[in-house]
Amino acid sequence: MAEGQTQSKGLEGIVIADTRLSRVQGDIGRLTYTGYDIYDLAEHASFEEITFLLWYGELPTTKQLKRFQGTLNEFMTLPAPVVNAMKSYPVNAHPMAVLRTAVSALGLHDPAAEDNSQDANYRKAMHLTAKIPTIIAAWARIRSGKEPLAPRDDLNLAANFLYMLHGREPEQVEVNAVNVYLVLLADHGMNASTFTSRVVTSTDGDLYSAVTAAIGSLKGPKHGGANEAAMRMFREVSKASSVETWFKNEVKEKGRRIMGIGHRVYKTPDPRAVILKQHAEALCKAREKCGLLDVANKLADLAAADAYFQERKLFPNVDYYSAIVLDAIGIESDMMTPLFAMSRIAGWSAHIIEQWQDNRLIRPRGNYIGPESQTWIPISERED
Repeated sequence: MAEGQTQSKGLEGIVIADTRLSRVQGDIGRLTYTGYDIYDLAEHASFEEITFLLWYGELPTTKQLKRFQGTLNEFMTLPAPVVNAMKSYPVNAHPMAVLRTAVSALGLHDPAAEDNSQDANYRKAMHLTAKIPTIIAAWARIRSGKEPLAPRDDLNLAANFLYMLHGREPEQVEVNAVNVYLVLLADHGMNASTFTSRVVTSTDGDLYSAVTAAIGSLKGPKHGGANEAAMRMFREVSKASSVETWFKNEVKEKGRRIMGIGHRVYKTPDPRAVILKQHAEALCKAREKCGLLDVANKLADLAAADAYFQERKLFPNVDYYSAIVLDAIGIESDMMTPLFAMSRIAGWSAHIIEQWQDNRLIRPRGNYIGPESQTWIPISERED
């Protein structure tokens, strides 16, 4: 490594940009969006308000919110060629792969896809925020042999998604749970998928390309895919003779990771997990479906009492209880990460627009550790 250079694996601790969007204070377990505490936002705000806040830097007035919601509803319908293409996808395709492909396809049907002006990017952000819930719900139905449902103009985004998914009037407890989930995951500092979207934008890439890349980044089990992995784990634990036995055999003896516990930034309880646990308990009571919540709570208690987890300050993160919440409202395990994208599109779009305001190519350097000064050997002289 050249003199004066430093290396940080995973870019940990490296600041790559100024941002006004969200602040993650892991040492005190605090998350804010443009200065508003996540506890206040989770209790009072709609996802549409949060999206407006991230995009425009202030909470909307009543008139602004009504107009904003109306535009989202207007843009929720998918182009027919995109729906027809989705019907040709293999029914066993992962929903995140379907979402990634469909979002990329939307760019093909937008004549202004290459227009990177601010106005055009706001318009494209609105289209994607509106259409991603429709894509997710449509795929859930298509792969089950059902026809996709058109969105309604009398429902907000959370309720519209549930209607298009289940084909029935959504219950208020379901709408509340989806809304708070969307609020909590809308943005979270310079996470992997957000960083990915900014890297693509830094090349002067278009918004569809940046979001498509972000979806690919979110798909991984070390990022958004962790909620799906956590749900698979909870189901596995529920089949064991006891939670204590599973913890002893799998975690203590085999060194297996508990999916959804631990976070790169938070060294105190993740505030989003605290809020989602409350909603998981509310859904549990409303549905009388508490088995997996009981498993999750017992497993979290065992981890909290264990010296290994205490020393490393490992607590449940947002994926841990979000899996329980989404399962309780009928979201299949492999559909959980697409709902993460349904929320995070608000933050991705805001970061893409912010990156354009002071754009410079993101181009870190690597530390070369390979061989030096090798001599070329003609192919006739190379040994097989």
